[in-house]
Amino acid sequence: MTGDELGRARLRFGTGVTTAAPGSVQGLHLIVSDILAAHAELTDRGVPMGEIFHDAGGVFHRGTEEGRVGGPHPQRTSYGSFAAFSDPDGNGWVLREVTTRLPGR
Repeated sequence: MTGDELGRARLRFGTGVTTAAPGSVQGLHLIVSDILAAHAELTDRGVPMGEIFHDAGGVFHRGTEEGRVGGPHPQRTSYGSFAAFSDPDGNGWVLREVTTRLPGR
């Protein structure tokens, strides 16, 4: 592994990769260190993104839009800001900003 590959996720897309029906997977989380930059990059690449949001009750993210407040978490706390999108098959993804990992993770 080269230095520029450290910290990068590898995702595999294609036909025959899984037996799951297209669009049947929801709530997949992609962890990013900067929600604003990740949102901008995906939008610039043509990914239809929802707005960045945070949870009204704290850092917990629900699978529904209940409790969503527009914009990143006011203090930009780790685990506190999100953005959602769907891939071309309809699977649901969530970007989650993590700048400092919780102990034990």
